[in-house]
Amino acid sequence: MSEIKSVLFVGVGGQGTILASKTLAEGLMKNGYDVKMSEVHGMAQRGGSVTTQVRFGEKVYSPLIEKGKADVIVAFEKSEAARWIPYLKKDGYIVVNDYEIYPVPVLIGQEKYPENVLDELRRVVDNKIIMNASKMAEELGTIKAQNIILLGALIKALKLDNLNWEKILEESLPAKIVDINKKAIKLGMETV
Repeated sequence: MSEIKSVLFVGVGGQGTILASKTLAEGLMKNGYDVKMSEVHGMAQRGGSVTTQVRFGEKVYSPLIEKGKADVIVAFEKSEAARWIPYLKKDGYIVVNDYEIYPVPVLIGQEKYPENVLDELRRVVDNKIIMNASKMAEELGTIKAQNIILLGALIKALKLDNLNWEKILEESLPAKIVDINKKAIKLGMETV
């Protein structure tokens, strides 16, 4: 693969954004890709924004994604999708979790949560996967699996589903969460 792909993960602290991006990066490295990753935690422990940039291909020199250059944005929360949409390529893909987490300014009444976020995304992005990964994860038994469901959708969108992701999960995650995440990644791939 000579073409470099750029994936921007965006979410809110506690959603598993970093774990999903690290799992992707480890899986790609184990399959011969050159991978560069950069993460920004911000106020992650307090429910703040978290972004991770993963770039992969034959030879990658920088993990940073410029505006308008992301092949895919994976948004763990829908207002984060709207905030980061300027980074998506014109023909890029967006994978969005139809889920709301209110930031502190909204909770204390200083701001309003943006309305019609998904309608706006549908209007401005041609290639989109919108799913309620949080609800799907709860149905599997834990909302914590939402990140791996979204990762599964991303893998399918990037046509990387030919790699052995079950083995990658076994090698990347603690044993106690492997089984639920095998179900989650499969569910995410099947949804696309």
